[in-house]
Amino acid sequence: MADIPESAISEKFLAGTGPGGQNVNKVATACQLRVNVYALGLTPDAFNRLKTLAGSRMTTDGELIILARRYRTQEGNRADARERLSALIDAALVRPERRIKTKPSKAAKARRVDSKKARSNVKAGRGRVRGAE
Repeated sequence: MADIPESAISEKFLAGTGPGGQNVNKVATACQLRVNVYALGLTPDAFNRLKTLAGSRMTTDGELIILARRYRTQEGNRADARERLSALIDAALVRPERRIKTKPSKAAKARRVDSKKARSNVKAGRGRVRGAE
């Protein structure tokens, strides 16, 4: 789990949608978490990956906005938002493995061509028989 400084996070509670009946209209339970990404001290590569993963959730000012309204309580939504933030940052910190280019061997190419020729001969043998009258 990523270590996120509290100074980089700001929380705001809004009236949420979803389960809760009439309570939803009265109590601000949805949690909007705003994180200053520049304060996280990410490497440029990790920052770019986070930007890609976040998509429209990241503003041009470098703020990441996560809205959690899955639960009926502020505490549940706060925990959910922080978990999702942590998962997003952890995913951005993982460097993708470099792809090693491979090339088929001559024997593999020959096998492929031979199988194509065999299939071609099978198909060429189909069709109307001529001169059988």
